[in-house]
Amino acid sequence: MPSLTYRQALNQALAEEIERDENVVIIGEEVAQYNGAYKVTEGLWKRFGDKRLVDAPISEAGFIGMGIGASMLGVRPVMELMFWSFAYVAWDQIMNNAGQVRYMSGGLINCPIVIRGPANGGTNVGATHSHTPENFIANTPGLKVVCPSNAYDAKGLMKTAIRDNDPVCFMENTLLYGEHWEVPEEEYLIPLGSADIKREGTDISLIAHGRAVITALKAAEKLAEEHNINAEVVDLRSIRPLDEETVLNSVRKTHRAVLVDENKPFCAVSSQISALIMEKAFDDLDAPVRRVCSLDAPAIYSMPVESEQLPTPARVVKMVLEVC
Repeated sequence: MPSLTYRQALNQALAEEIERDENVVIIGEEVAQYNGAYKVTEGLWKRFGDKRLVDAPISEAGFIGMGIGASMLGVRPVMELMFWSFAYVAWDQIMNNAGQVRYMSGGLINCPIVIRGPANGGTNVGATHSHTPENFIANTPGLKVVCPSNAYDAKGLMKTAIRDNDPVCFMENTLLYGEHWEVPEEEYLIPLGSADIKREGTDISLIAHGRAVITALKAAEKLAEEHNINAEVVDLRSIRPLDEETVLNSVRKTHRAVLVDENKPFCAVSSQISALIMEKAFDDLDAPVRRVCSLDAPAIYSMPVESEQLPTPARVVKMVLEVC
């Protein structure tokens, strides 16, 4: 099976969907001749031309609004944000227009748009470029939110997102773009709302999304090697829709849960998962649900300090030892 980087897997997904559907277009800053700020669209402009890859001016409010309008008329735009932090200037378009139009039109108008780009800290680019807004967006009914942790999931989820008739906010991670995973050559799709068990375990459930899954897996290895604790790692993959069944089944098996989340702790994705477990699996718990989130402060510019602000395997191990 070929080994692809996260970036290459996304590139393949975009190319395959452009070839499959004449309505798929890619719009964003520097997506065409420059090959994308993170080279996710590398080679696509040369291959498909100006009508399928469109460079936009530096106005997220403008081009996200344009993409939403186009999607209402049958186009399937994939909009690239250089950072999800920059989506905040297009919040009205995303929340009020993309998120509400199908409901407010009585189902007569769909909005099949994908808005994608990196949503993460850890790259030392400061507080205004390091947001993880998946929790904000998932709070809005009508918007779907996807956070793949690896190249295989990124490709399968991207293809599904492009084919979906609702707006999908696709959260990537800059630190994963160059990492390799095995990705099959044959076409495959991953349904939205389908979590995945990345590591089977019996003693505790580590539940995470995005790059926090990698952190959880590293912590699980350390727990097994040094403490004889067998941790199960659940990758949410999709925040909304959320695969509640997989989460609850894991907790009912292990009877303990630590949630690993790069959101800030207040109103984080892990807050919702914690509430879910407490409401629907309380009697199965042998210990309180605990969380390991980013430290509750704006993203810190200093590299050694920011690396400690985000969840680390050591912090996860420490929390698991307390729970177990």
